[in-house]
Amino acid sequence: MTTVGILGGGQLARMLALSGAPLGLRLLVMDTADDACAGQFAPLLVGDYRDEAALAEFAGKVDVATFDFENVPAESARWLADRIPVFPNPGALALTQDRLAEKTLFRELGIPVPDFADVATRADLETAVAHIGTPCILKTRRLGYDGKGQFRIKSPADLDAAWTALGAQASSVGLILEGFVAFQRELSVVAVRGRDGEFRAWPLTENWHVDGVLSASLAPARVDTALQATAMAHAQAIAERLDYVGVFALELFCRDGELLANELAPRVHNSGHWTIEGAETSQFQNHLRAVLGLPLGDTSVRGMACMLNWIGTMPEAAPVLSVAGGHWHDYGKQSRDGRKVGHATLRADGAERLAVRLADVGEALGRQAQVAPVVARLRETPSSE
Repeated sequence: MTTVGILGGGQLARMLALSGAPLGLRLLVMDTADDACAGQFAPLLVGDYRDEAALAEFAGKVDVATFDFENVPAESARWLADRIPVFPNPGALALTQDRLAEKTLFRELGIPVPDFADVATRADLETAVAHIGTPCILKTRRLGYDGKGQFRIKSPADLDAAWTALGAQASSVGLILEGFVAFQRELSVVAVRGRDGEFRAWPLTENWHVDGVLSASLAPARVDTALQATAMAHAQAIAERLDYVGVFALELFCRDGELLANELAPRVHNSGHWTIEGAETSQFQNHLRAVLGLPLGDTSVRGMACMLNWIGTMPEAAPVLSVAGGHWHDYGKQSRDGRKVGHATLRADGAERLAVRLADVGEALGRQAQVAPVVARLRETPSSE
């Protein structure tokens, strides 16, 4: 029986473990925390990702390794790759850990991006702001996620506050200044590439964020075929350049009909959770298929689907479970402000049916504000019902 090792034991590893069961796989999860939620469904090895003794124990028990978050040390992935197959490859992981390298790759591939500049000093920041203009966003090049490690500069008067907030990290994780994008929509491509180079993608997804954290995802996004084709072409170009194996997500801004690349996530992704019930093959099973060299599954959507993220605390399950097409996911985590603790997916055969189900669930849970933008988007969509 094949054993897949996962570095990182959060909810993504948990869902990978659940998806591996029908394939007859064993999984081993390595995490620094002894209460990592994936350990509720797979054996858990507790250890530091930089501890070679722990990595050696991990490597000795698995046939192939992957990871569930992008901040696994790239050098640890390289150490493992000298001993066992590791997918995605450590080079792809390292590139996505650096926003400057990532944006540079997008530009090299001809993928539009917001203006950006490397910032190493306070003087660099002044020069970059003068060139890019305001508003703009100062970010750490490494380690930031879900809106963390960022400072929005609304005018030159904010430079001192921005440098006070992030300047101390310039020498350790680096900084990048990015132009602010007045986008109309946030979109993502969740895609997969196999060991044989086969590429597939799920329909383009529209996303809504609150305080930098994903709140809701709708698939398929209401876009024209040209925009869909452009997004898929961007994702495939990146996957081929990086010789990528596994699932990844390309986050995009849509501004006046143009797509601009925001970030690349080298792993299964929050905006692809809807695929568990809403697609023929989920992102989680296709990731496992890819890293094992198995044929990739069909990425076609089943009707329409919306994923609602639960942050901080879990709401009551009954209103979701009582609705046709309602699916519940509890990650088994302790409640904590800002923590992703679960999600729900609602599925329907058409836009109006999904809009009604979302509105009903939002009202029952007191989450009308969370579902409102999705319901509004669905009611813009012509219905065949």
